[in-house]
Amino acid sequence: MSGARRLALALVGLLAVEVAVFALDAVLPPDLSRGERSSPVALDRRGVWLRALPVENGRWRIRADLTRTDPSFQRRLVTVEDERFWLHRGVDPLAILRAGGGAVASGEVTSGASTLTMQTARLLEPRPRNLGSKLIEMARSLQIEARLSKREILALYLTLAPYGGNLEGVRAASLSYFGQEPETLTLGQQALLIALPQSPEARRPDRRPEAARAARRQVLDKMVRARVITEVEAHEADTEPLPGRAPFPAMAWHVAGQLARAAPVSQATVVSTIDARLQSKLEPLAAQVARGQGPEATAAILVIEIDGRAVRAAVGSAGLQRPGGWIDMTRAVRSPGSALKPFIYGFAFDDGIAAPDTQIDDAARRFGDYQPENFDRVFRGKVTAREALANSLNVPAVELLDKLGPAAFEARVDAVGVNLIRPKTQTRGAGLAMALGGVGITLRDLAVLYAALGDGGVAKPLSWTEMEAARRKDQVGERLMRSEAAGQVLDILRETPPPAGSTPAALTKGRPVMAFKTGTSYGFRDAVAAGIVGRYVIVVWTGRADGGARGGLTGRDAALPLLFDVADQLDTPASAPRPIAPRAAPQALERLEQADQGPRLIFPPDGATVQVGGFGSAARGLVLAAGGEGLSWYVEGAPLTADSVSGRTVWRPTGPGFYRLTVVDAQGRKASAHVRIKGG
Repeated sequence: MSGARRLALALVGLLAVEVAVFALDAVLPPDLSRGERSSPVALDRRGVWLRALPVENGRWRIRADLTRTDPSFQRRLVTVEDERFWLHRGVDPLAILRAGGGAVASGEVTSGASTLTMQTARLLEPRPRNLGSKLIEMARSLQIEARLSKREILALYLTLAPYGGNLEGVRAASLSYFGQEPETLTLGQQALLIALPQSPEARRPDRRPEAARAARRQVLDKMVRARVITEVEAHEADTEPLPGRAPFPAMAWHVAGQLARAAPVSQATVVSTIDARLQSKLEPLAAQVARGQGPEATAAILVIEIDGRAVRAAVGSAGLQRPGGWIDMTRAVRSPGSALKPFIYGFAFDDGIAAPDTQIDDAARRFGDYQPENFDRVFRGKVTAREALANSLNVPAVELLDKLGPAAFEARVDAVGVNLIRPKTQTRGAGLAMALGGVGITLRDLAVLYAALGDGGVAKPLSWTEMEAARRKDQVGERLMRSEAAGQVLDILRETPPPAGSTPAALTKGRPVMAFKTGTSYGFRDAVAAGIVGRYVIVVWTGRADGGARGGLTGRDAALPLLFDVADQLDTPASAPRPIAPRAAPQALERLEQADQGPRLIFPPDGATVQVGGFGSAARGLVLAAGGEGLSWYVEGAPLTADSVSGRTVWRPTGPGFYRLTVVDAQGRKASAHVRIKGG
């Protein structure tokens, strides 16, 4: 056979081998899926760890990030484990010859020939440790090298490497053993992290400290022999104390878990809008407030930066150890109490139905089958819309909602993406009771509405990641109300009296006055407070996660102090006081309804049926109210005497039945009402 023919056959044979190799590689590719299944991690806005979720079998496998892993650790790992890592193509022939020669000379294996790529192949597809498995690892290493860069292989190894127990990957190990990301590691920490993957259970520092110390010393000796550290450095590193194992951080537990679960598999790490420094202050604050309100109580807090709608803090409960602590109360549908009233007034101002100084009757009124009363059961007669909102009076709010139309109010709120949850939605239309909390809403949706007030009436969804917040800044948003109407509402809410002890602190710190509103649901189940201060919106809630009633805890008592405590933690710039200007409504909006001549009987109204808790002089009685000057009250012609201190006239019926009430003003004009009194 001629030389040319032999050469041709050799080339054909080589080509056939290459085709076979490529065919086998295509048919039997390496399974890289295990490296793709990593624990999703939620970080705060500055990269601080919030929370991660485990993968299969409860293992913590956190994807390595070489840009955030100590470069000196990476260099020393390669030096100790695979000094020609950057040169070979997955299999190191020199290491194989060295290992084989050592085994022949000593009769036993004295050094390994596994490269970092081969170790990665074994971690991807675990097999029994024998010669056949070693050959498969070599083949897989060649395939991996053909698909990934050296840095990708190193990152994959540092993602899959076992570190004892359910820890996989250098980030999980560093966080659990050292309480920090592996961005900066001491020499002793580096040596331990290099030693552990070779025998993770036998060398666990929290269970077998002596074995861990010996393994760390061996790695340090290798570094000395490789001349990457000195004997002195090795000795100092050898004296470092061994770590125990600590639980992973779990800040902003609810929202961080939601973001981690929603993170794409390819991303694994999501950068949230949460500010860990602020979150770390508010979580114990919520726990403290809940403890003070009873063993069943919990609390929730949201802090929103208006620009970009970035959620800077989200406390879902007062702690996992509290009843219902696993429930994220920022997502729970609860009654807002009176916290929706500012938007009723805002829409009324926006539509020209009323102005801040329009006079409205705060008097007992029946709206169909609905008859609201004020929280303190006292009616005040003629008040301005400003006074009615600042004092959270119920009848004026219901009257404005009646003129707006409950369905129209609900539609305007729904148009900006906020859902009001009504009972039996399929059978009942929107009702006037929503003005007083007869509707459900989440704290997150309530925050959307209050952020719109603080942003000139423009509503935008909340942002939970920094990417979303960046987009929201340029987003047009949906118009909830005109900027002028939103400003008028804010001016009124700034006039609401703060809780005792808060005003001096606010003045001392030179912060802007907060515009805020509280809400209390039926049965005192929910205590809500929402505020706008500086560039932030704050919404807080306290109550029971199961919706149980709590005696006497109002939004002002149970939630408002927490709102101001949260505001004290924010970096809000000082602002100049607002100018003092005369107040007057436009002439056409001076009164919502024209006043009648003579005294105006406010409570109880003519034809009313009133239920009382008791009869006689020991009963609580009914506070009578009317508009006019120099008023005198009579029951069945008998005069009633006003209280000398409060000036109020209290009627204590002697028993159930029908009564005639008469009020007479200083000019002798009178108004009468026939009422029915029922026992409780």
